Amino acid sequence: MIGPSDDPPRVAVPSLGQTDRLVTLPPLPLVDASDGSPPRLTTAVRVGTRAGALLVRFDGRDHGVLATMTKRDDPLWKEDVFEVFLSPEDPPTLYYEFEVNPLGALFDARIESLEGRRETMRVDVSWNCPSLSARVRRREGLWSAVLKIPLSPMAPGGAPVWRANFYRIDRGDPDEYSAWSPTLANPPDFHRPDRFGFLTLPG
Repeated sequence: MIGPSDDPPRVAVPSLGQTDRLVTLPPLPLVDASDGSPPRLTTAVRVGTRAGALLVRFDGRDHGVLATMTKRDDPLWKEDVFEVFLSPEDPPTLYYEFEVNPLGALFDARIESLEGRRETMRVDVSWNCPSLSARVRRREGLWSAVLKIPLSPMAPGGAPVWRANFYRIDRGDPDEYSAWSPTLANPPDFHRPDRFGFLTLPG
């Protein structure tokens, strides 16, 4: 279990060559978003950079995916989904949300949250990240996705450290909410930028 005083996690993100594979990197496990306990379904996240983009791989155990949405910016969080929240700022009063579902549908949005609370945040779903892409693979008992997120649209001058969190929603009985850095909110709430971890990018 994790308490409110526990600091968000930090990780140094490696640079990948053209032939390097994300799957060989050490995984960042997701935990229960509310209290940091082990989740019912395990999820591993691997992160690297290549050619100015952040590559994020999710591998999540599952006993049956729920996914019907296929359009860009559909409300993917209502079904099974992997999510990445990123901010080049600290504190992260401006951040970006990226999602992919088991059908390969994408969601992205720009979020202003001066108070760090869902009640006062402003979400711009019309914002689209140029060249955002994802590859999805589904196998028995597992679904995986690799998101390619160009960083320059969010930080044209670059940023050596990014605030970030990685999430998963699995719809079932019951629903399960997982996170890299637990948001410590109950009911679950991913829009807690104060709980974002730290990604240090290669120099």
